[in-house]
Amino acid sequence: MAGEKDDALAAADWPEIVRRIRARTPARLLVGRAGAAYPTGTQLELREAHAAARDAVRAEMDALAIFGASFLEQWKLFEISTQAANKREFLLRPDLGRHFTESARTEILDRCSKGDDLQIAIGDGLSVPAVAAQVPRLMPLLYHSAIKRGWTVGQTFAIRCCRVGILNEIGELLTPKVVALLIGERPGLATVESLSAYMAYRPDSTHTDANRNLVSNIHARGLGPDEAAERILHLAEQMIAERTSGCKLRIDSNVPRTITGEV
Repeated sequence: MAGEKDDALAAADWPEIVRRIRARTPARLLVGRAGAAYPTGTQLELREAHAAARDAVRAEMDALAIFGASFLEQWKLFEISTQAANKREFLLRPDLGRHFTESARTEILDRCSKGDDLQIAIGDGLSVPAVAAQVPRLMPLLYHSAIKRGWTVGQTFAIRCCRVGILNEIGELLTPKVVALLIGERPGLATVESLSAYMAYRPDSTHTDANRNLVSNIHARGLGPDEAAERILHLAEQMIAERTSGCKLRIDSNVPRTITGEV
């Protein structure tokens, strides 16, 4: 009897409701079983997804390899590092990923303008594949849409071994109105290519998670780059208008929903 039930679950002629549920989520629902375990195919998929997630977390960011020379030249994109020397130290010491090295601070001050309306930064976070997959389309959309709004936009740069708390040091160094950090999310078993945009109004050393907002799940099965760019810029508009961010920001019901938190 159990075998017959398993065969029914695996059959191609599932009820419409089951097909609709499975089409709406990458979660492994109603996959059947082999005895007390998943079917072999599902087991192999899980192992592959887990391996991809581990690789994504440990990958070192190389801006030239990710974006290519023409993209770097077009956007004058440069790469700096936090105090974490490599990904191993970054994972063991999250605090180091929230602070720049002295050489990084000097380079930022030499190459970036101060007091802009919007400052965009790119951080590897916990998934370099997410940065590689999403940033090349999202970042230009943000820049051009911000310019159309009449905003000034600072020089974008990429940060190796980056944690969300680096927002505070960016704010103190460059004093922009809004900082948007595009950073790789912690990968799961559905995708390793999910990016988040963490944002804050005039961030400084006093800021905590409560002062930040987040637009998350930017990937092929989540928010596309166009919708993500609109959400990010609408949120930035509210921050500038209300001169605050995080839990104190009153989210306009006409603006796509955002949440607060940290990776």
